[in-house]
Amino acid sequence: MTLRLRVVDVCCYERPYRMRIPFRFGVKTATGGRQAVVSVRIRQESGQEATGWAAEALSAKWFDKNPSLTDEQSHHQLRRSIELAAQARLASGPQTAYRLFETSYSELNDACAAQALNPLIASFGMAMLDRAILDALCRAQGVGFAQAMSINLAGMRTGPLVPELDGFDLDAFLASRRPAPDIDIRHTVGLVDPLVPGDQESRVNDGLPETLSEVIATYGCRYYKIKIGGDAEADLERLGRIASLLDKSGVDYRVTLDGNEQFADGDAIAAFFARVEADPALRRFSKALLCLEQPVRRDRALEEPVHRLAARIPVMIDESDGGLDAFPTARSLGYTGVSSKTCKGLYKSILNAARAQVWNGDGAARCFLSAEDLTCEPGISLQQDLALVSWLGLTHVEKNAHHFIDGFANRPHGEATAFLAAHGDLYHLQNGVVRLKLEGGKVATGSLRAPGFATALSPDIAGLEPMPSADWS
Repeated sequence: MTLRLRVVDVCCYERPYRMRIPFRFGVKTATGGRQAVVSVRIRQESGQEATGWAAEALSAKWFDKNPSLTDEQSHHQLRRSIELAAQARLASGPQTAYRLFETSYSELNDACAAQALNPLIASFGMAMLDRAILDALCRAQGVGFAQAMSINLAGMRTGPLVPELDGFDLDAFLASRRPAPDIDIRHTVGLVDPLVPGDQESRVNDGLPETLSEVIATYGCRYYKIKIGGDAEADLERLGRIASLLDKSGVDYRVTLDGNEQFADGDAIAAFFARVEADPALRRFSKALLCLEQPVRRDRALEEPVHRLAARIPVMIDESDGGLDAFPTARSLGYTGVSSKTCKGLYKSILNAARAQVWNGDGAARCFLSAEDLTCEPGISLQQDLALVSWLGLTHVEKNAHHFIDGFANRPHGEATAFLAAHGDLYHLQNGVVRLKLEGGKVATGSLRAPGFATALSPDIAGLEPMPSADWS
């Protein structure tokens, strides 16, 4: 079942948010930021109209880690990406939702490149528009995301963008997905996160855990994602402290490491990882490692092989996953994994999952997707990401906004209570704030089957600001 539609209106908003504790990833320590919110109105060939939504953090120093850029310049890069994607969608004639993406993909990448916007930034604007378009289509048809994908409502197809899938039965692949009723949360341990209360100079005292020891005791997570900074001695000392806490927890834990582009090449990270494996304090920890994420900086990651490192641990790309050709290129160099993030595109995640299934049939090293977060705040952003990775069949997902941002505390009261009422399995009221509900380290996903892309609700526009025009050329 595929339907053609036109995009007839796009509205872009923003809102600021603050973080309850700082979060450092790579070169950036964040204490707050801005979230982009996009609404898209579509008109089907029947004349029926519907509005859909998408939301995502305008993360500074991640899409482009150029240290000379200010946070505001990083925001303008992402705003410009949204503007270009919106112009392309509005200019298109009637198409299926997927063809709107497919037919403008190369043109938008070229337009962004002409304005010094890298492929990762280009993917951001497309991702925002495509999620809102699919949300509108799902709402118009009265179906949830999982049902829409199983009947290929978006009209996805193999074609010139993914030659690796030539002859692949994509419809059968889409119909075979079965989302689980819940999913494990992989807790993020940032580079400046306190591990025990003695690491803190002051307390937030908002009723939520603040140190890793408190997180382990409160949430009961089995999965953890740990940032490393590229300083071998400092990283090994910190990993030893983290491993000690996890070992003493009694939990059968699993861990991923995020290199955040902090290593010069594959040999440098391979040498570091050899030290991790040889450290007696990290014996159990090293056996619990699932994969290593983006250890090499993106300007070199897709130029040099990592086979030596990949022989020790599966290696995946994240920041290097700019265009649709990134995963095949990375695979040829020894990488076997790629991140799924809604900020990089829902269609990209689905096509990469299909690629992994095809490649895993040839007897080579097993390819995989890993579900990663980019501060997906509660509401539309969090729910669309959870709906996608759950439907893909991934069993755990990095989530960090519930720890670094205090739930719906920065949002209008009516919006928070509406999401709580509609998604009572996912949220709970705690100390007067609507927050993510973790039980045994898991979150429930059943209510994400509501009509629309993971929710039938819309954000409170009164709590939003118009997105300013991008000051970027």
